Amino acid sequence: MSSPQTAPYYFVPGPSRWPMCAGMSMLVTMAGASGWVNSAPWGPAVCLAGIAATLVVLYFWFGDAIKESESGMYGRRIDLSYRWSMSWFIFSEVMFFGAFFGALFYARAVSMPWLADLDHKILWPDFTPTWGNTGPAGVVDGFQTMGPFPIPTINTALLLLSGVTLTISHHALRAGHRSKTAFWLFATILLGAIFMGFQVYEYMHAYADLNLKLTSGIYGSTFFMLTGFHGFHVTMGAIMLSVVLYRVLKGHFTADNHFGFEGAAWYWHFVDVVWLGLYVVVYWL
Repeated sequence: MSSPQTAPYYFVPGPSRWPMCAGMSMLVTMAGASGWVNSAPWGPAVCLAGIAATLVVLYFWFGDAIKESESGMYGRRIDLSYRWSMSWFIFSEVMFFGAFFGALFYARAVSMPWLADLDHKILWPDFTPTWGNTGPAGVVDGFQTMGPFPIPTINTALLLLSGVTLTISHHALRAGHRSKTAFWLFATILLGAIFMGFQVYEYMHAYADLNLKLTSGIYGSTFFMLTGFHGFHVTMGAIMLSVVLYRVLKGHFTADNHFGFEGAAWYWHFVDVVWLGLYVVVYWL
């Protein structure tokens, strides 16, 4: 692979079909999803077909970017551009989760005390502002709240450990130890997979034993939206790291030029930090 110093001043890719294909596939996905939630018989098939098409487009699109990188077309300025792009993407994800944490805070710190004040006692005399209630009107089926033990605490340990293994893998890559890089990167992906397995079990337990569902009032909706979207991000992070592992095994990246690895690592560490906040706010408070 050519050195970044010998790459063009700023590489400008040629015309590509992939942006338009990605837009069309995502349009099909959203059309299918809208039909699915509205019980249209064609909705599930169209949505899954759109997701499959999007994955195919991303496979070839990313493949083109990898070929450009490995052929030495990306210099320092492209590297800086990728770093800024990934930084802004992660910032957008911070805002995304911030909206859900904000909804949780508003429900607990503003809405519940307001619904239980003296002005509302005539309407809902039996309502108490305890988190995990069935609402002032009592229209939500009874449920039990989810505590921090044992699964959430185990998952916290798994994610914290995965951050350590990923850091070891990164240092190994910077030191030029490719086999060590691959081993610890695989360990990180495995820890993420175990995390998701525990979360699936937790959801099954919530539905079957606690009667805790997405429809269980504001508690159920915020619980499943926060933990569910975080689980989705863990899944996406594991996929990103799997692609990076494949590239490591193929001989890609060098000790000084490996932003593909670093970008995925940034994302994974962001997911770890979000979980720590989620673990405290959702399971403990």
